[in-house]
Amino acid sequence: MKEKLIITLRFILGLMMLNAGLNKFLYYMPMPEMTQQATALMAAFDSSNYMLPMIAVVEIIAALMLFTKKYTALGAMLLMIVSLNILLFHIFLDTSGLIMSSVIVLFNLIVVISEKKKYYPLCGCDPNCC
Repeated sequence: MKEKLIITLRFILGLMMLNAGLNKFLYYMPMPEMTQQATALMAAFDSSNYMLPMIAVVEIIAALMLFTKKYTALGAMLLMIVSLNILLFHIFLDTSGLIMSSVIVLFNLIVVISEKKKYYPLCGCDPNCC
């Protein structure tokens, strides 16, 4: 049962992030109304000509990694960086998306914790110790 829940959360998170990444290239979903500060930040990202495409590529690649069992741990770590920034954006600049961004971080955190044994070698720990 626990494994099925983790797989379901992985795929939901992957689909949400794949959708967000593709939307940055294809523009099939309109941007919601944002505060003046949030609009200014997004305009700065857009005028840089590299920030939004880079975020989109990371979202797409990491989402595709979540769909595979082999690269789930790496994809979850890449998405943790993006999802935490999404949460911080909504905490400080535009609170309208706070609930959804919190759900994204929660799903991502659950996936990261479920893959914790794959991170042990990064810390010099034995993966079979726990």
